[in-house]
Amino acid sequence: MRPMRAVVGLAAVTSLSLTASGCVTVHGELAVVPSAKRSEAARALKVFTDAYNASDLAYDPALDAEQVTGALGAINQAGLKSRSVTDPGGNPRHVPLELTDAKFTIPKKAGWPRFFLADTDSNRDVDGGPQDNSWLLVFVRNAKDRPWEVAYLTILAKGAVPAFKTDKDGWGEAISPDDSDFAVAPKALSAEYTSYLRTGEPAHFAPGPHTTAWRTDRQKRARVPGFTQQYVDQPLNGGDFAPVGLATEDGGAFVFFATRFFERQTAAKGLRPQVSADVKALMTGTVTNTVTKEWMSNQAVVVPRAGAGAGTASGQVDVIGRLQGVTGAVGS
Repeated sequence: MRPMRAVVGLAAVTSLSLTASGCVTVHGELAVVPSAKRSEAARALKVFTDAYNASDLAYDPALDAEQVTGALGAINQAGLKSRSVTDPGGNPRHVPLELTDAKFTIPKKAGWPRFFLADTDSNRDVDGGPQDNSWLLVFVRNAKDRPWEVAYLTILAKGAVPAFKTDKDGWGEAISPDDSDFAVAPKALSAEYTSYLRTGEPAHFAPGPHTTAWRTDRQKRARVPGFTQQYVDQPLNGGDFAPVGLATEDGGAFVFFATRFFERQTAAKGLRPQVSADVKALMTGTVTNTVTKEWMSNQAVVVPRAGAGAGTASGQVDVIGRLQGVTGAVGS
């Protein structure tokens, strides 16, 4: 259950109607413009952090519901809902989250939704230590009368964040979901990743903790004395779960995408699956011999350009970050 606690950690620790951010007044939806002003991005980060801290202190999902969406929103809101049951008086261990030294990559694009990436330092680790990490948050805005919301979060070691392609004015470059110039188009990543987890194909995902090691761990858990465990993975692509990508300096892309999976544990006769208090708070039904957990997961991947080192490690999709949490459970 460590992944869930990391984001109940983001529910525990891993809105604002703003201006049209540089849009042409009447036809801004058609013009290629920065997705946000830099000052607007900084304000959106502060609004998110303040709302996160209020919701984490009170364990009240309503207090940051307008600042989260998509995969992170599902994880965050479920984590807060769970903790509101297990700790109805609020978070006795609350330490305010601080996100500082923000570096914003803001792409120029036409139409909606618009997005930007905030690469931040947090107070959840020791600067300069072996676990010194960057918190990367993807802010999305679906219309000019909608707030900025965080759809994706990944936490990476300092130095693991790729260098982003920017123009002479410092604006980033958005990757279209159906761009075929890359080894895998962003809109295909969710389906290909879920297929890979199930079958090992397609094989163009690089070995690592979120690919080969995760498949091995699932295989080990599939059958232990007295219990069987099954997984069903589902791709997510639409609406607030759409992939988001930025061009990198080396010609590749850095993409965030979402998946959902179900983990079903069945006990042999005379045994019963154990359910933690965090999961029980989200559960419907009664556990007799089976519990099915629903998980939301968001991944961050580095995708090479099509044909770059085909057949070699340099031509593979590298899953460098994954954040997941339980969003529901059913006992039977």
